[in-house]
Amino acid sequence: MGDTSQVEVLKPPIRRTWWKESAVYQIYPASFKSANCTVDKNLAEVKGDLRGIISKLDYIKELGVDIVWLSPILQSPQVDMGYDISDYRAIDALYGTMEDHDDLIKGLHDRGLKYVMDLVVNHTSDQHEWFRQSRSSKDNPYRDWYFWRPPRYDEAGNRMPPNNWESAFSGSTWTYDETTDEYYLHIFASAQPDLNWDNHAVRDAVDDMIRFWLDRGVDGFRMDVINFISKAPGLPDGKITKPGFLQSGVEHFACGPRLHEYLRGIGAILHEYDGFSVGEMPGVTDTREILKAVGQDRGELAMAFQFDIVTMDIEPGAGSKWEHRDFEPRALKHVVAKWQSFMLENAGWNAVFMENHDQGRTISRYCDDSEEYRTKSAKLLAAHMGLQSGTLFIYQGQELAQINVPESWGLDKYKDIEVINHWKTVLRDYPDDKDKQAAYKRQYRLIGRDNARTPMQWTSDAGTFAGFLPDDRPKDAKPWMSIYPDFERWNAEAQLSDWDSAFLYWQRILALRKQHKDIFVYGDFEMLDVDNDFPNVVAYLRSDRSAEHSQAENEKPGSCLVIANFSKDRLWWRVPEKVEGILFDGRRLRSEAIRQDLRNYTGSAAGDNATERDARGWKIDLMAWEVVVAVA
Repeated sequence: MGDTSQVEVLKPPIRRTWWKESAVYQIYPASFKSANCTVDKNLAEVKGDLRGIISKLDYIKELGVDIVWLSPILQSPQVDMGYDISDYRAIDALYGTMEDHDDLIKGLHDRGLKYVMDLVVNHTSDQHEWFRQSRSSKDNPYRDWYFWRPPRYDEAGNRMPPNNWESAFSGSTWTYDETTDEYYLHIFASAQPDLNWDNHAVRDAVDDMIRFWLDRGVDGFRMDVINFISKAPGLPDGKITKPGFLQSGVEHFACGPRLHEYLRGIGAILHEYDGFSVGEMPGVTDTREILKAVGQDRGELAMAFQFDIVTMDIEPGAGSKWEHRDFEPRALKHVVAKWQSFMLENAGWNAVFMENHDQGRTISRYCDDSEEYRTKSAKLLAAHMGLQSGTLFIYQGQELAQINVPESWGLDKYKDIEVINHWKTVLRDYPDDKDKQAAYKRQYRLIGRDNARTPMQWTSDAGTFAGFLPDDRPKDAKPWMSIYPDFERWNAEAQLSDWDSAFLYWQRILALRKQHKDIFVYGDFEMLDVDNDFPNVVAYLRSDRSAEHSQAENEKPGSCLVIANFSKDRLWWRVPEKVEGILFDGRRLRSEAIRQDLRNYTGSAAGDNATERDARGWKIDLMAWEVVVAVA
């Protein structure tokens, strides 16, 4: 057999579409902006609303994004912040009215922005009329819309759940209902019973609801835990991976046997409307399984969120997200290379993200949130993430260098059901182990969902809680969650007028991405130093793969080199020979290739990077948390 080491892999052509060239801004409505000062009766505190979002559309447009995605705003008891929907065709009064929603759609479209809703159809609220009917009787027509099973009994005659699956929010996935002497299934909270998608009537109802919103002007959907909608027949016990009765069971409900059939049904509807779709697909690391859902000729999803990127500081195989491991940049290098290369080589598409409403802030998790390096870290992450291939997702506050909640906050300030339930389990299992309790508290502060849910910091005004509340608020009104105490300095108003801010840096990254789509959207990707000679440096090459490009086109750049030092240490990075031509011209650094406006060091620390040349080639000096972007 001949040597094939130098054979170039032929990559399939990428079909160009509007959503591939877009950047998405995610809004968590409860924490974005309040205009009406509507009080959440569950908490007696104020959450954000649709009118508040409308008041900030110009801010979103100025950032340079193309799509706005709202986390759930439909009618809900708010047990899990709207991910427990009780009416799929009604806006929750907490956020506004259908008229407010129509005005939001118009405001977005008038500004050339698309609108994406959160589609939560793996489960409903236990207050949804479907479930009320389902639990009322074994003979009710809605009974089979959910999963009901009789109890099992142990050797002592004690009633047991139908299987050993553990809820994502602690405890069993099964809750016993006395009315019919059966258990119902809920992968999440007991107030979130899972729909039975094997029932054709369920699929028809979901299809009708999707069309209802598309006909009202919605441009697409983010689909919550969409890979959970098909369960294994018989709902068998999960494999034993840890001590105790409860086990993950994820192998029986993540990407079940009929998942792709169901996704093709949704995809066919969206195709009629040229609609957008992104699926949340937790529990899946197999590239081929994801490709089945997002391959450009599969007719299912446009893209999916892969969770490798947000689990790099979680101990693998521990069976819990609360078991910590230290983040290592080499892990980031591996994850990014894996998904970028695979999708480009197989005509799939990436959803590029590092933050959302369920994750801790990336600066605190993977970089340095100290006063000295906070903005530098935000810019490093913006360049590293923003110049990859895929549809870009920016979560509210990410553009402002928002960080995790203060270490001084006690658990009384946490609102998230996931943390609250887990802490109860910790106190039950480790009542006297103070070290274990302290370790879990540190992990809550690192990756807990509340880190992403503190109210947006619009201004330095303490009276309006950093501008989150309106000027004409009731005297005793306060946000549903505490404002981060650094708002007097770290706020949107200050950043909009500061050239050196994270916001304006993100603006420049998005502009560069739009200016050179052939490189950053449709171009090739290559991770450098995959052997980890420099494990703390994550560097990659983007290059134009279009037939129109040639080196003779001096006015059209053909490649971009992104070098990011993910460490607090100053170091020398050896430049790979294949990219030396981007940075060096003969015996000098090509300063004109380095984007000065994308440096994350300014003032006295700015200027050309020091360089050295030895027998092995060029080296470049990188400061702590420095990023270099070179375009040639």
